[in-house]
Amino acid sequence: MKKVALFWPGDYRSKPNEWALPQITEATEQLQAALRKLGRTPYVVPGFLTKPGDAIRKLGPIDDPTIGVFVHWTYAPHTCDGVVGKDNPLLLASNFSGTWPGLVALLNTAASLDSLNRPYSRIWTSAPDWTKDAAFMDRLDEWCSTGQVRYPTNELHLAAEVTADARKLAEGVVADIRRQRVLALMLGDTSMGMINGYFGARLLARHGFTEHKVDQAWLPVRMKEVKDDRVEAAFRFVKDKGVVFHWKEKDAADFTEESTKAQLRMYLAVLDLMAEFQADCLGWQYQLGLLPVLPPSDFCEGLLNSVCRPESNGDLVITSTEADQGNLVPMEIMKRLLAKKGLHQAVMFHDVRWGGAHEGRWLWVLLNSGSCGAYAFNHDPNTLGGTHSYRQPAGYFPIPGGTFAGESLPGKMTWARAYIKDDRVWMDVGRGEVVKLPPAVRDAWWEGTTRQWPFMAADLGCSMETVMAHYMSNHIAVAYGDIFGEMVAACQSLGIPVRVTSST
Repeated sequence: MKKVALFWPGDYRSKPNEWALPQITEATEQLQAALRKLGRTPYVVPGFLTKPGDAIRKLGPIDDPTIGVFVHWTYAPHTCDGVVGKDNPLLLASNFSGTWPGLVALLNTAASLDSLNRPYSRIWTSAPDWTKDAAFMDRLDEWCSTGQVRYPTNELHLAAEVTADARKLAEGVVADIRRQRVLALMLGDTSMGMINGYFGARLLARHGFTEHKVDQAWLPVRMKEVKDDRVEAAFRFVKDKGVVFHWKEKDAADFTEESTKAQLRMYLAVLDLMAEFQADCLGWQYQLGLLPVLPPSDFCEGLLNSVCRPESNGDLVITSTEADQGNLVPMEIMKRLLAKKGLHQAVMFHDVRWGGAHEGRWLWVLLNSGSCGAYAFNHDPNTLGGTHSYRQPAGYFPIPGGTFAGESLPGKMTWARAYIKDDRVWMDVGRGEVVKLPPAVRDAWWEGTTRQWPFMAADLGCSMETVMAHYMSNHIAVAYGDIFGEMVAACQSLGIPVRVTSST
């Protein structure tokens, strides 16, 4: 292995690529220097790969070992479609920075490659000079020499102790699912190239779930059928229940009350669709498809994932943003386990966005655009207090609309994620803790990512390296309370193999 090709997986949208150009240029130069130090000859495939066709045309003919450089959000097909069916060594490399979600894209692309049975390796560094990061250089050398990087697996376990009480409770939930399988209403397919997030009826049906797809194009029509008095009542409700709206603030001059009312009209239209199809949970594509037509759906999704919401039936609607079934499946199971155990049923949806050490402990910044319910911010099912709605950044969303944001409160939690490996649905399950940071640290981490989005600082109960090397998604489902044993037992009973992630 002498020649090594470097390529830039990109976003479909031009602005994110423009924003990330300085970072990806620097990362590429660092990677080239590291490769040259190891006696290799790197060359760069010109330009961002912003469409699947770019990957097919530019990566398909390359038989040299190949490295994708991840410093911002990229779509998995912009890598996967050019490398599937090939066996040249493939490495996904990230600068591990919170500025743009490069490591989020690395995790999504890695999981997508796994779901396609395409071998690859992962590598990352936060060092200012990559050539002086000894661990990074050793791993890069290993990849150059052998075509892969091996990481420890001592924190990954295929079994866990489950108490009789936990198993009994889980069997009650599984019995309910067997009596009436879970129906997921899917508003479009997975968004933004998340190949790993789509299971489809063929896989879902094996485990007590099924899907019904409704094109997002229905929404603009259905919104016209929502009467104005319902929208006004919903608007009064969210204000009375404590949401703080950041209308017309800096960089948000076009974000107004009317923007929020448009989002509430969309929320109500989706409620009507859920009732029409008698669905249990919801996957919402939300990005790109309706970007020039409607405001973003984040505020709607945050409401759906809250019991306290307009026209509530006293239940929340598990809503998976970006129509990600890899989060939808664990979230719905966890919701039912929580309710059966007498705990509040909220399950939060997040990105594994970034992380850092605090007081000798590694904490992840879990941060998603708006599909985290209000319970995370207040631990009170009867209020929306602690919720802030900021304008979604205009570079991503030209039509103004608000997020559903806040600071997550501390507490013990259970987390999970479903994914496809070897053509089967698997489930990662772990215990963790949401941590309250000192305000100065919290603000630095929050401002260093995306301040408009909901924030959670979390210890996932395992090392950072285990997550970066082995985790099979950019998304994670988080529930307050200990339902770890129940989740393991429920998944096993539903025929889903479980991988427990734990340092003990």
